Order: sequence, then C-alpha cells, then structure tokens
Amino acid sequence: MDNRYRYGSAYRRPVRAGNGVRNAKIAVTLASVLTLGLTWFGWTQLQHINGGLTTADVIDSGTSTESPADGSEDILLVGMDSRTDAQGNPLSADQLAQLHAGGDDGESNTDTMILVHIPNGGSRATAISIPRDSFVDIAGGYGEHKINSAFAWGKNAAMGSLRQQGLAGAQLEVQSNQEGAKTAIRTVQDLTGVTIDHYAQINLAGFYDITQAIGGVPVCLNGPVDDNFSGAHFPAGQQVVSGASALSFVRQRHGLPNGDLDRIRRQQAFMAALAQKVLSAGTLTDPGKLSDLADAIKKSVVLDQGWDLLGFAQQLHGLTGGSTQFTTIPIENISYQTPQDGDAVQVDPFKVKDFVRGLTSTTTKAPPPITVDVLNGAGVVGLAGRTMDELVAKGYGRGDTGNTATRGSTLVTYGTGGEADARKVAGDLGGGITVSQEPSLAAGHVEVYLGSDYRGPGAQGWAGGGALSLNGAARMAAPATSSDAPITADGVTCVN
Repeated sequence: MDNRYRYGSAYRRPVRAGNGVRNAKIAVTLASVLTLGLTWFGWTQLQHINGGLTTADVIDSGTSTESPADGSEDILLVGMDSRTDAQGNPLSADQLAQLHAGGDDGESNTDTMILVHIPNGGSRATAISIPRDSFVDIAGGYGEHKINSAFAWGKNAAMGSLRQQGLAGAQLEVQSNQEGAKTAIRTVQDLTGVTIDHYAQINLAGFYDITQAIGGVPVCLNGPVDDNFSGAHFPAGQQVVSGASALSFVRQRHGLPNGDLDRIRRQQAFMAALAQKVLSAGTLTDPGKLSDLADAIKKSVVLDQGWDLLGFAQQLHGLTGGSTQFTTIPIENISYQTPQDGDAVQVDPFKVKDFVRGLTSTTTKAPPPITVDVLNGAGVVGLAGRTMDELVAKGYGRGDTGNTATRGSTLVTYGTGGEADARKVAGDLGGGITVSQEPSLAAGHVEVYLGSDYRGPGAQGWAGGGALSLNGAARMAAPATSSDAPITADGVTCVN
C-alpha cells in the first residue's frame, strides 16, 4: 500500500498495512463447532446438530458462581490428543495412520487449551491460549505438572472406581473422560481465576473431518517446513490445508524457531481463517457442506451438559461488529527444567490471573488512563510487540500491535484533547519524537508509529528496565514471534 505523509495543516494520518485490528469483522472463533450460529440459516442447522451432540456433566456447580451481571460467557475450548471418538469408540488403525497420531502414550492429553471470553453487547471477544506445557498445580492434589496432563490425571484416577461399578469399553471411556474434563476445567480456573461457564472438546478425528467438510482452510507460512514427527511438509506462502495436512499444520512443534509459542500462533491464525471460511456464504449456503459439517461435529465434539446452543448463537450474533483479540498468557521461561516432567513452560499464576483479569473484567476494573497502539514501520521483526510490552510495564493500557508502511521517523498521534497524553508517551519512548493530532482517535487513546530511527524501549540494544507490566503481563523470555501482524479473521496471517 502506498503510504504518503503531509505534515502541518495538511497532515494525513499514516495508513496501516492491511485492514488492521480495529477494522476486522469477526464475532469469535471457537472452532467450526460453534461458529455456525452467526446466521439464521446456521441456526436452523444448529437445531439439527443439537439433537445429536455428545454432552457431558463437567461443569461443577460446587465451584461455579452466578453468571456475571453483564451476561458475559467464559468458555474452555479443548483439543484432545485422543484415539477415540466422542462416543468412546476407538479409532481404526487406518484412521490413526491418516492422523499421524502414533501410539497410545498421549491419548489422554489435551493438545490445545484456549479460554474464550465473550462479552455481552457487541464488544471485542478475547481468545487466550494456554501453552500445553505450562507447568502448573493440577487441581485435585496431583502436584505440579504440565497443564496438558490435567485431563489424564483426573481420568486415570477415576478408572479404578468406574471399573468396580462394572463399566467397560466405550462407556468406561466416556465416564472417565468426563472426570478428566472436570480436572482440566478446575486446573484452568485455578490458574486464571476465571469461572468456566461452558466447555467444548474436539478430538483428532473430528478436526480432520471438519476441515474436510468445509473444503479446507487457507493458511500462510513465512518459510517451508519439513517435519516427520507431525507429518508437516509445506512450502512457503499461502496454501489451503485440510484433513491430515490441517492437523499437521496446527500440531507441529519440532523445527519451529520459537517452539510451542510458534505453534500457538499457528493455531490462532488457523482458527481465524477457519472462522472466516465457515462464516462465508460458500459454506453457510451449501447444504452439502453443512450436512457434512454437522455429521463431523456430532461424531467428535463433546459439550457441557445443558448448553443452550441456540441462545449462544444469538449472543454471538451481537458480536459480529467487533474484532476478536487473540493472545497468550504471560510466560516466564519457555525452557524450564522441571524435577520430573522434563522441559516445560514456566508461568507465574499471580501474573496469569492479573493478565486474564485485565482482559476479561468488565464491571470492576476501570480502563487505564492512556491506551496505546503500536505500529511497526521500522522493518525490525518483533519491534512493535516488544515496545508494547515496555509501555504496558510503565502503566499504559495495552492496545493493538501491527505493521504499517515503512517509515524513517517515529510518530505519536493523539485525538482531541490528548496532546499531553501523547507527549507523555513520546517522553517514555525516549523523547525527541514528533507528536501530531489525529482527530479521529478517541480520547485517552494514542497511536505510535515506529520508524527506522527508533532506539527507545523495546529496540535492540536498549538497556532499560521494567520486566513486568502493572497488570501482571510479563515480557516473554522467548524470541519474538515472526511478525507483529495481528491475527484476525479479516485476511490470512503468515506465521512460522
């Protein structure tokens, strides 16, 4: 995009590359299991799907609280590394071979955990990824382990008593999985401080079938990958993946520059693209695709008992004007040596709770006085994210990060009456930065456009302090991700 600037009275606001976070039009990405509810046609399909779904009594009323007064919902979305379908039946050898699933050593682990906060009234939803190797206290007194094992701890502990009750085969699998889900839910609640209202679980075979049903999902890679562990063999650039290739795309961990953090970013980009694909007219107006999608969902998805999908669809319908924010809990160390679980991801539960509270609180937390967006025009990978972390550590509100057209000088813009705020931001970025008014910006909101001249907080070689933000979000002790481009459902984001 050609980006020209005129200063003084004829100043024109810099143009962001792409459509930008605030212009994205997406309700929320929970996976194709839940996104059908955004059109009336989709709602009629939900009525059909609702009758054949597998449900489980996993929301513990003893740990739940009343729903927030604002009607918001908190959903735990789980991808299972499972060798059975939703009804507890084992997958065939042919299916396992197609899925590159390997042996049974990981059959009760959760491969993906995402906490989705859906506000009421049309504001932005938030999808918070929890790295599968996060080293945390497992609910139920099982000690500290990787969070992806919480399900297995609960499931295995219940097996003995369930067998004594005479359960076996698929029935034993379903009932023990229910106890595993309860342990996973309690563990996430303890870590984040959020009460889970609903639970959605999908297994490997379901993921395979769903992506096949919709004709594949568009993705984009910064470079080629060749990984025999996951079966991920992809060229660089944009491409469409489905079935086994889609599963390999979201599961690859070996050979990625930033390990599990790149894997999480892949999952987020994939989910955004999947939501866009499912919500497109080509899917929602194709009876054949919808029928295949309904069949895939009924075979492989488990929802908590009593979830009113039609009511939930109506709630999602009100969110179509807002964007979804994809983010990850703060991380202390991506290569933490544990006493008995090997290499793990170290997290601080106090910082995680503060971070999640800052993203999900709608009634008790006042907004920060100055919210800052940071756009990277310097051409330095990861600069916007690092600079944002430094600003948040100084007490500013976390806005959006992204890329903009290449520019030589750094610029801070502000809305009506916000000059003092902008000058404060400019000063905290090192001083000597041009400040200019942009009337379209809201009060209390400042935008920073980083140029190639930027040498302030977050720049390479900068020696400032402040590792922690006031809202508890830690600067990741990991390499920067491959791009500052925000992940939304308004286009395809290239990732490692």
